[in-house]
Amino acid sequence: MADKSFDLVVIGAGPGGYVAAIRAAQLGLSVACIERENLGGICLNWGCIPTKALLRSAEVYHQMERAKDYGLAAEKISFDLDAIVKRSRGVAKQMNAGIKGLFKKNKVTSIMGEAKLAGNGKVVVKTDAGEETLVGKNIIVATGARARELPGLEADGDLVWAYRQALVPTRMPKKLLVIGSGAIGIEFASFYNTLGADTTVVEVMDRVLPVEDKDISAFAKKQFVKQGMTILEKSGVKQLDRGNGKVVAHIEINGKIEKQEFDTVISAVGIVGNVEGLGLEDLGVKVDRTHIVTDEFCRTGVEGVFAIGDVAGAPWLAHKASHEGVMVAELIAGEKAHPIKPNSIAGCTYCHPQVASVGLTEAKAVEAGYKVKVGKFPFIGNGKAVAMGEAEGLVKTVFDAATGELLGAHMVGAEVTEMIQGYVIGRQLETTEEDLMQTVFPHPTMSEMMHESVLDAYGRAIHI
Repeated sequence: MADKSFDLVVIGAGPGGYVAAIRAAQLGLSVACIERENLGGICLNWGCIPTKALLRSAEVYHQMERAKDYGLAAEKISFDLDAIVKRSRGVAKQMNAGIKGLFKKNKVTSIMGEAKLAGNGKVVVKTDAGEETLVGKNIIVATGARARELPGLEADGDLVWAYRQALVPTRMPKKLLVIGSGAIGIEFASFYNTLGADTTVVEVMDRVLPVEDKDISAFAKKQFVKQGMTILEKSGVKQLDRGNGKVVAHIEINGKIEKQEFDTVISAVGIVGNVEGLGLEDLGVKVDRTHIVTDEFCRTGVEGVFAIGDVAGAPWLAHKASHEGVMVAELIAGEKAHPIKPNSIAGCTYCHPQVASVGLTEAKAVEAGYKVKVGKFPFIGNGKAVAMGEAEGLVKTVFDAATGELLGAHMVGAEVTEMIQGYVIGRQLETTEEDLMQTVFPHPTMSEMMHESVLDAYGRAIHI
């Protein structure tokens, strides 16, 4: 490499890092992006994208099983797990290649290797060819996170899986235990349960999908149980006895330990930031519980060093990382940057049924001192949902009774991960209930339920 000095050096090429690198290059900065494993990071290779590919296969399979409901005939329906996984990996590979093309197009210098901060803007990179030192006027740490391992519940790749093994299974689980019912846990539970695994989900909190509004959690749980899942809330896995082809789980339920046998366990108990080996401490970058501490502009407190995405803390979402990447790139380039409002970032979970939300839950809004107006609308009251055979779902909206501000929106049902963006834009534009009520929603669409939920908050719903 001729020039080893750059305006910006980005460590990590996940959805935060690669987006920051591209945006900075668009703004005329010289940029190097270092990645130790796969361009696109966990999201494109081992997270968001390949899991969606798996879940799409499960969704199509589920619809094939329901062919009769639509006046269709499909006999001897089966699946090929290896082919499902192969399709998922192909999608991930395509996305990975896409990043390579975008780097080339935007003249981002891409380096595969392990990076360490060495002070004074220096970044030492260990590559297959040896060691080299880059100098960056600015540095963005975008190293992401990995699965949290609890003592005794660690993944072994055989009987106990983390998300990586669950994405490329060597066999189809017959009796599956999923520890944790956040987005990762419940998506894998949904996938394997749809394909026929006898699935049990254990959640230490008082409900599944614990960050969601309680009405949404309750509705989703009812659907999961209907699909044959066993849901154990306020329960914990205390021990796993691993044997020949089986695992005996010691599960604490209502204060008593029960032993249950499974052939496969998926551990999905959260994530920890990738902060080791980066030289952060020596530089004076503050780390709190495996996450880099930053201000609203992702500054670490050390001149010229920024941190974005999962390594910089919650919410642990790819789209938050990407948005931070753009914001920091623009800040470095001298553009006007706008800090991100965490409460305006939507969360999406691609289980069956899908779950999506933005802003405050009803409970959080009340806790924050708001007097609220709450609207709800069921999918069963929507013509398009009924015509699609997707009549199980709920849209809930929470407003400030005093000002009409949209405080939060929460949904469960088919395609809600696509619909939530309407409310996200509403929050960004500081929309009131009146704006939403005066908006003409097209018919017949599922988005009409968003309108009806708003109307219901003010006693004006038409179809319930």
